[in-house]
Amino acid sequence: MATRASDWLGTYPDTSLAIARRKADAARQLVAEDVDPSQKRKAEKVEYAQERIADEREAQGLPPLDSFEAVAREWFAVKRDGWAASYADKIIARLEADVFPWIGRAPVGSVTPAQLLEVIRRIEARGVVETAYRALQDSSQVLRYAVATGRANTKPARDLKGALRRADPRHFPAIIEPKRFGELLRACDNYAVTPVVRAALRLAPMLLLRPGEFRFAEWSEIDLDAAMWTVPAMRMKRELRAKLHGAPHLVPLPKQAVAVLLELQSLTGSGPLVFRGERHHDRAMSENTINAALRAMGFPADEVTGHGFRATARTMLHERLGFDPNVIEAQ
Repeated sequence: MATRASDWLGTYPDTSLAIARRKADAARQLVAEDVDPSQKRKAEKVEYAQERIADEREAQGLPPLDSFEAVAREWFAVKRDGWAASYADKIIARLEADVFPWIGRAPVGSVTPAQLLEVIRRIEARGVVETAYRALQDSSQVLRYAVATGRANTKPARDLKGALRRADPRHFPAIIEPKRFGELLRACDNYAVTPVVRAALRLAPMLLLRPGEFRFAEWSEIDLDAAMWTVPAMRMKRELRAKLHGAPHLVPLPKQAVAVLLELQSLTGSGPLVFRGERHHDRAMSENTINAALRAMGFPADEVTGHGFRATARTMLHERLGFDPNVIEAQ
């Protein structure tokens, strides 16, 4: 489609003859330089529109378009529906606290390995090596997304492989010596505490569930006649897809556990929660209750935690009793 001269010279009387002549001279000069005046004008309009959008975003406190933060938030919006809410919250909180303040407004395509390493070193300097490692993983995924969507040409995080200290694996304190563990079990049996907490202390080392899976138990999940506890997939530590569509986790109940639950049922069986809170019966027992009881019984935090019962079982069942590790992990 041909471009009319009025499109770039203007129309009379809004544009005077003198101004039109100057524009025509400028247009002839552009043509002489092999530049299409109409294309140049369109490019200037696009640039002006982009500048206006940038000013509006700045006024609203938003990061510039194609900045690291803007692309990261776009990547997060794309990915978050596939994650558990708690996992998504940790990722965005980590980016907001440790990455965006330093490179958030930098154009994503200009971020260099040295810039990213400086950001990660700041986190390492606080002594939180695991957080630094995960922040690098998050940033790497953002930069891969930037490449895939045409906002960057390279992935600087790739060049930092091996530049960070690896975090030591997190191990929950646990007793793995049989004699000491026997002392712990006897202490749990004899500890003078409320019936709900005592039941929890007696069941935790039998059933080997994570504290979050354990304390939110509902009576509807437990079949005492069949001696089976069916933990919903949503409460298990799994990826979101497995939480939504995976099979529940089955926990066979030994006769000792059935006896404890039958006794507890007379107290909390009128409500949905097995391990209800002491003050608020509509809430589950506090996540700190088991650990607080262990401390009160004289077992320090660096020796055992509620989560440590799993590590005790994993070690002692294999090393002392010879069970197949795969069978232990399945339970």
